[in-house]
Amino acid sequence: MSADLKIYGALSCRSGKKLKKENRVFFISETETMQNGYRPCGHCMKEQYQRWKNGFTI
Repeated sequence: MSADLKIYGALSCRSGKKLKKENRVFFISETETMQNGYRPCGHCMKEQYQRWKNGFTI
């Protein structure tokens, strides 16, 4: 989703839609995203975000 904030989420997310296209980064998998230091979006990926927040990974 965002290279600056290191947050990933769905392309349909209202937060993601606000990002400039040049700031968007795409990964092949959720695992690759996490390995690159990104965290799940708290809006469109609530369940994954809660797991991340509680210290659990994929």
